[in-house]
Amino acid sequence: MARQRSSGFVFYRIPHTVKAMDTSFLSATILLILITDPLGNIPLFISALKQVKPERRRRVVFRECFIAFAVLLTFMFFGKGFLELMHLTDESLRVAGGVILFLIAIKMIFPGEGSMFGGDKMHGEPFIVPIAVPLIAGPSAMATVLLMSTREPERMLEWIGALTLTMLVTLLVFLFSGKIHRALGEQAITALERLMGLVLTAISIEMLLGGVAAYIKKLA
Repeated sequence: MARQRSSGFVFYRIPHTVKAMDTSFLSATILLILITDPLGNIPLFISALKQVKPERRRRVVFRECFIAFAVLLTFMFFGKGFLELMHLTDESLRVAGGVILFLIAIKMIFPGEGSMFGGDKMHGEPFIVPIAVPLIAGPSAMATVLLMSTREPERMLEWIGALTLTMLVTLLVFLFSGKIHRALGEQAITALERLMGLVLTAISIEMLLGGVAAYIKKLA
């Protein structure tokens, strides 16, 4: 806490590091939830589990969420080494992440007729594809956790916490996907997904502009 005197008045300037930390953790969690989009993925999730017996669905949900968590955690821990191996800069990752998030956001706002997996209907029990990857741990989620870990590796515990909280939200939504789908209805879920897409669009543009600005500043 810094003490300053101005125009005869004494006031204290409270450091905002704690608040920024809380906000960063909260914004990281919200960002990951927006990217994984569990509510918007309910129809796809239900469709992927149509061929699975009801008594096995809960086990499949736990397994796929755990696999997605492991994949994203791997990207988070080994992201810096991957960037160094591929000779990629932080600025290029931010720009690429912004582009990917923007494309995902546009698809959320203006969904097409085809499946996001680019294939026909699932046959049998899904394993890793398409639920764990790319429904939960898609390219945008991988790029985001990679960016988090490389920009501020000293706050790795916060990023792990944000990822864990996101996976818990996803797990709960998928476990109760049938009830949520019946309660909200198709139109309400679509509206929520488009609202999330609008927010994600702004986040992606901010990430893209930040990467471009950092690159220009680096050249100057």
